[in-house]
Amino acid sequence: MIIKTIELYHVAMKLREEFTTSFGSQSFRHSIIVKVEDKNGEAGWGEVVADQGPWYSYETVETAWHIIRDFIAPSVINKELDISRYIDTVSRIRGHNMAKAGIEYALWDLKCKIEGIPLYKALGGVRDRVTVGVSIGIQKSIDLLINKISEYLDQGYRRIKIKIKPGWDVEVIKSIRKTFPNILLQADANAAYTLNELKILMELDKYELLMLEQPLHYDDLILHAFLQRRLRTPICLDESIKSVRDVVAAYKLGSCSIINVKPGRVGGLVETKKIHDYTAETGIPIWIGGMLETGIGRAFLIAAATLPNIKYPSDISASSRYWEEDVVEPEWTLNPDGTITAPNKPGIGVEILENKIKRFTVKKIKIQ
Repeated sequence: MIIKTIELYHVAMKLREEFTTSFGSQSFRHSIIVKVEDKNGEAGWGEVVADQGPWYSYETVETAWHIIRDFIAPSVINKELDISRYIDTVSRIRGHNMAKAGIEYALWDLKCKIEGIPLYKALGGVRDRVTVGVSIGIQKSIDLLINKISEYLDQGYRRIKIKIKPGWDVEVIKSIRKTFPNILLQADANAAYTLNELKILMELDKYELLMLEQPLHYDDLILHAFLQRRLRTPICLDESIKSVRDVVAAYKLGSCSIINVKPGRVGGLVETKKIHDYTAETGIPIWIGGMLETGIGRAFLIAAATLPNIKYPSDISASSRYWEEDVVEPEWTLNPDGTITAPNKPGIGVEILENKIKRFTVKKIKIQ
């Protein structure tokens, strides 16, 4: 395929409710919607999951805009491309995985539309329904959190993940376990702790957590290995895993027992598949994490979650979990059995509502 144009839309979409983690709160989600078009006018869509500020990652909407406009686009427009050739082309750019993934996503969508196959089948998925959980931000009180958990369990979500930070941890989890003794429960610290809080982290072992996600520094593997040897609870790494190379290092060091793979964080679906294949071979279970994506980005998470080594409910959730209205049709919905269905239509399997994208657009550029 030969790409003739790339369009970028910086969108700002209001969340249904404020989402709070250990590094702050947000009411709006900023991202970049990507549209690529080939010489025949066929379009593919993707999403750059970088946010407005460098909190979860050093990448932001502005840095991704710059990298795509000034480095990625000139390297791919008017070139004969397949996915592997794209990966080779952008490998010269160090880092900036979210920017790279946004374009790669759109190329996958375009490729699958041209070939007439659903994205999840092109990726090697083995199921057309994926089991999902829900991620709940830090609340103003434990009672509010308990009510939220009850609501999401009633909706059918199969696993509950809560955000924690120092001061919002042991007592919170103790209260949850008292009310919901048997649910699949995990805690995500987003790198909020140090070994100075080792006693607190070890205290969490009492509560039969499914996993403890990224308790220590976002770029650490060594201290996580130290901590995992002292905890019965499995450690799951998120921010520390940026490529299959990090997975290999984490495995050899014993830094974790589980890995949260966010395709946007690791550079796209090709790298996601490499991580999947390595972890399947070495026996490390994985699941797919989310970044508050629009319905476009969510499609790629669902496709990735159909892979065989996805062993836990993934952080995907229905469109209505985050948005009053999404930018795709149909919106992503939760089935009664706590799953989301992977579409069998070519490409990502949903229609893009360009008028809605334009309503949420802060700025736009067309590169040709």
